[in-house]
Amino acid sequence: MTLVIDCHGHYTTAPAPHNEWRDAQKAAFKASAAIPAYPDISDDFIRDTIETNQLRRLRERGADMTLFSPRASAMAHHVGDASVSLEWALRCNDLIARVCTLYPETFIGVCQLPQSPAADLSSSVRELERCVLELGFVGCNLNPDPGGGHFQHPPLTDPYWYPFYEKMVELDVPAMIHVSGSCNPCMHATGAYYIAADTIAFMQLIEGDLFRDFPTLRLIIPHGGGAAPYHWGRYRGLADMLKKPPLDRHVMRNVYFDTCVYHQPGIDLLVDVIDHRNILFGSEMVGAVRGIDPETGHYFDDTKRYIDALDIAPEARHAIFEGNARRVFPRLDAKLRERGL
Repeated sequence: MTLVIDCHGHYTTAPAPHNEWRDAQKAAFKASAAIPAYPDISDDFIRDTIETNQLRRLRERGADMTLFSPRASAMAHHVGDASVSLEWALRCNDLIARVCTLYPETFIGVCQLPQSPAADLSSSVRELERCVLELGFVGCNLNPDPGGGHFQHPPLTDPYWYPFYEKMVELDVPAMIHVSGSCNPCMHATGAYYIAADTIAFMQLIEGDLFRDFPTLRLIIPHGGGAAPYHWGRYRGLADMLKKPPLDRHVMRNVYFDTCVYHQPGIDLLVDVIDHRNILFGSEMVGAVRGIDPETGHYFDDTKRYIDALDIAPEARHAIFEGNARRVFPRLDAKLRERGL
């Protein structure tokens, strides 16, 4: 039996006191005041936020488990300073760890990083190590644009990022390349900024030679790879013009796309263009698009339906739902093996 592993889930229904504390933290920073104490949130409160939302829908849609991280749009690395980002990341990751402790068969932790526009990556390295070694997380979300929509950081192939990649390789964990909320009014967060950032990340990887320096590094570009599959010929041609190897050798031994694409034709194109070994099932439920598609009567983010409808070989379906996730997230695979799965 194939497990259905959702590689892309966020705690979008986090307890209200957690979000209220964040608002208070931001207000305190702005006023140069003391940050209030973090609230005492009971296990029952956490259960209430999970069981009627992510857990119920996960079961209704036929998935078995979710790689679960803090809400991406709320990471907001551009808010405050490095100390604000660090404290917020710690609180968010500890909350994810509690969910995973309460529902260990269903939720597996993926961490937020305390990135801040003016800071180096040393705090992110330490937080990744804490989350993996102490909290049992299996991956992280890496923001390529901590400034929140202005792209002032070096490209992902720049040595600026290398200390973090070194820690990823040491711990044998992948990163999902995921921006946060946009403070640039020109870019809607989920409709423009996310997709633009995914596409920008892919082009940065084409232009550089990151995987020559880190041959075992694994990166997931979410939301179906942004515009990359739709413009695959453009990127193949650009790689050729830049005197790079073909994409299958240059980047696609290390880069993976998820299935957070919210209509059947989009999933059909993704699987037609991209090798099934580079596709991980994901839904981003409950996330960017929460409504019901009037054309189908089903939720837009019920992405399992789209995979079920594909005319593909059983081994390809198994790879998308389970096999690729276990290969890209070795620590997840080890947890499953411990359970006899």
